[in-house]
Amino acid sequence: MLSRILTSTCALALTAGAAAADYTLTILHTNDFHARFEPISRFDGPCSAEDNDAGECFGGTARLITAVNEARARSNNAILVDGGDQFQGTLFYTYYKGAMAAEFMNQLGYDGMTVGNHEFDDGPEVLRGFMDAVDFPVLMSNADVSAEPLLADVLMKSTIIERGGEKIGLIGLTPEDTDELAAPGDNITFSDPSTAVQGEVDKLTAEGVNKIVVLSHSSYAVDKMVAENTTGVDVIVGGHSNSLLGDMDGSEGPYPTMVGDTAVVQAYAYGKYLGELNITFDDEGVITEASGAPILIDGGVTEDEAVVSRIAELAQPLEEIRNKVVAETATEIVGVREECRSQECAMGSLIADAMLERVKDQGIQIAIQNGGGIRASIDAGEVTMGEVLTVLPFQNTLSTFEVTGDKILAALENGVSQIEEGAGRFPQVAGMTFTVDPAAEAGSRVSDIKIGDAPLDLAATYGVVSNNYVRNGGDGYDMFKDAANAYDFGPDLADVTAEFIAANSPFTPYKDGRITMK
Repeated sequence: MLSRILTSTCALALTAGAAAADYTLTILHTNDFHARFEPISRFDGPCSAEDNDAGECFGGTARLITAVNEARARSNNAILVDGGDQFQGTLFYTYYKGAMAAEFMNQLGYDGMTVGNHEFDDGPEVLRGFMDAVDFPVLMSNADVSAEPLLADVLMKSTIIERGGEKIGLIGLTPEDTDELAAPGDNITFSDPSTAVQGEVDKLTAEGVNKIVVLSHSSYAVDKMVAENTTGVDVIVGGHSNSLLGDMDGSEGPYPTMVGDTAVVQAYAYGKYLGELNITFDDEGVITEASGAPILIDGGVTEDEAVVSRIAELAQPLEEIRNKVVAETATEIVGVREECRSQECAMGSLIADAMLERVKDQGIQIAIQNGGGIRASIDAGEVTMGEVLTVLPFQNTLSTFEVTGDKILAALENGVSQIEEGAGRFPQVAGMTFTVDPAAEAGSRVSDIKIGDAPLDLAATYGVVSNNYVRNGGDGYDMFKDAANAYDFGPDLADVTAEFIAANSPFTPYKDGRITMK
């Protein structure tokens, strides 16, 4: 359909005299890839070789290369850009940092990228190494890096590329609170996105550029705000909120979302989709047509065999990480579903405590982990990273947010509502205690809730940490979907848990009565 639209547009441009000066461009885009070089499951986690062979997996760089090549073949004029957060999320990043992303982004032929907050997870040093390795500009407009010697005069706010005989201005944008989300260091200060973008638009316009694309790792909501508060921006390619736009289930808005004359797009995350936006500009650089959709990269997209082989080669050293001993445990840490989905279990208390320990200095008071996310026990003795990854295989990230006490009550009632079915929604917790009566009617099973030593206040606001699956409504936790100050892209839950066990090694598993069963 997209190719027919583009072909039709091109045909009109050739046959209609009034449209002779029209310029068509296909913008291919990705965002929030998070080192998902291997195929992913429908839950965005690892997908087995058997499932991949059966066509049940999504994404992966080997499929992405095929999808990009096919999309380029549909257009006579295309660019490929990224909305940030290539870093962090799998062992590939843990081991290779930015080097593996640079290799494959160069092979894909990206034309530009913005800095995401996770590009700062290991400080300016790793970002600079990545920038030195890539063949395309990496941009960030809303920050002053002049006091950071590794990035000063290297990390540009905007740039100009040429395609099809026309100049295209690219502007980078990153979260204004990146200093709170990552580790950029003390030498970088971040600023208002709209003001920063307008300043770069004015510079580019003065240089005769009338086609301007903002690469924004700032969220769908911020992108719409920037579009509303600036002039001269034609397209905003977004990221950070992992927003799926289009006509499919789960979409947060139309693709593209038009805000005045500005087309706002985003393509979910993890390489599951490739965004394909087809636009037509008139001679003044004004968009006259904008259409497209995120392309689902499913099992029907052929994997590039050379890339499959290269990724397999790069995966070999990861076995060392999987076999790495991170701690010792005095006895078995029980994580069987029969316990973790019906009562307090030792593994659940461990994971919840690890989550809370990691973010308690951010004003977070309680932790909630769904029992269904706990997939195994760990035997007594040495604890390997592979064992931790078996317990927590889904590559979930820490999510922090704020909700009122009535939402916490609703969450706990949801969590125990299917206890007789062994449902995965059963809540393992930290920072709180409560009592469950499984014999009571669903919706009225929870009592005696305390946050710390104080009874739950239904009107008070509490800081919560969970995983990104639960925070976004998984396992029936819909009451968290609209939570205030939500941030879903913290560190990997397995890493956080491994670090907590290591800090308390030799670890002694425990259950302390935080969940009482009547």
